[in-house]
Amino acid sequence: MIDPTAHIRIARPSKDLAAAEQFYVAGLGLEVLFRASGGRPGEHDLLMLGWRNASWHLELVAGDEAVPPQPSQEDLLVIYLAGPVDQVLVDRLVAAGGRQLSQSEYWDRWGVTVADPDGYRLVLSTRSWSNAE
Repeated sequence: MIDPTAHIRIARPSKDLAAAEQFYVAGLGLEVLFRASGGRPGEHDLLMLGWRNASWHLELVAGDEAVPPQPSQEDLLVIYLAGPVDQVLVDRLVAAGGRQLSQSEYWDRWGVTVADPDGYRLVLSTRSWSNAE
């Protein structure tokens, strides 16, 4: 049986780790948890981002042999804020290389969507997980 408190890794390719780091660290406020440079064949540059006490982290990989990012409209990273989205946070994400956009009638009603530099969508939801549908 899997422990429901197990840590989750969300892995994505990135074409520009520096731009992604700017967005997620300076914009969203995540921390760099680990970084590695892939110096050998088959290795990738790696950037792990998150909050130290969170039960998840975002792992971004780049390099010559990495798969290029192919985000779709449904590739969402949703953070449930359980309250209003601070416009200062949205402005900071945009200044850090993000692009605010309309996601869908549902998500536009319940939050704000900002695409990261690779085109993956971050949704800041006003809802809490307990009342998410």
